[in-house]
Amino acid sequence: MIRIANVDADPLLVETWQQLMGFVLEQRFRWAEVATDLGITQAGLRALLAIDPRQPQSMRELATAMNCDPSYITAMIDDLERAGLAVRQPSQADRRVKTVVLTPGGMTALQTARDGLLYPPPQLAQLTPAEQQQLARLLQHGLNPTRQEQ
Repeated sequence: MIRIANVDADPLLVETWQQLMGFVLEQRFRWAEVATDLGITQAGLRALLAIDPRQPQSMRELATAMNCDPSYITAMIDDLERAGLAVRQPSQADRRVKTVVLTPGGMTALQTARDGLLYPPPQLAQLTPAEQQQLARLLQHGLNPTRQEQ
């Protein structure tokens, strides 16, 4: 069931939100481009972004973090291994458990993926620096109201 949070929302806010959602959904093509550039599938890209490069994670921990079946994680990590971006290693705490560790190439690929997907799209560069800062402040305030203004 879809729940509407505030049926009395300002019409301009509703229209702007719809435009923003359309804009965000249009960015999905970037996933395919970045995955292709890295030589992995989009599912592999999702796994790459979920792996914490500072802390080896078990396959089960990745499945939980990504909210998917452990068997699906296996296919994703297979993809990363084929591309030389990750390896499975026995856990130091329990050798029966396999952890996933990024290779040096995987670390580079992770940075490439983050740059390609998480950097603001070119359309926002059309805003002046002051407008970019204002937009960032408004979004941070609206999306994270507990965050202190800096």
